[in-house]
Amino acid sequence: MSVHFEERSGVIPCQTAWGSWSQSMEEVFIEVHVPPGTSAKEIKCNISSRQIELCVKHQQIFKGKLFGSTVSDEATWTLEDRKLIRIVLMKSNREAGNCWQSLLEGEFTADPWVQDQMQRKLTLERFQRENPGFDFSGAEISGNFHGGGPDFSSLQK
Repeated sequence: MSVHFEERSGVIPCQTAWGSWSQSMEEVFIEVHVPPGTSAKEIKCNISSRQIELCVKHQQIFKGKLFGSTVSDEATWTLEDRKLIRIVLMKSNREAGNCWQSLLEGEFTADPWVQDQMQRKLTLERFQRENPGFDFSGAEISGNFHGGGPDFSSLQK
């Protein structure tokens, strides 16, 4: 796993009633705010490659089919300070063009501006990985960035 790209470029979260979700090329990050004092025993989190369910104190937070497929045995969840659940999902398709539009199919959809910003960050992350010697910390993407941006792989170096 690489250094977390969003630590240098800023994460683009999609806000929800229960918290937020965000993504990089490799991972989907979910943050769920729970009542202070919640214990791990009160949390039920089931994750498969295409499904997720989260219940806290016998109340369902979300359940459904994920927008994209994940590597289920690499998924993790943690409870921090007894008030925040963090879930990390590893995407099966780790290309810049694989920008999730929503967390679940038809639910928790990023609005058009957030979706645009997420795709810009994934495209910038792709360029950074392809050019590890360059500093992209202040870079911005404009133009053709949808679907991961232009493909330069056929160009000779």
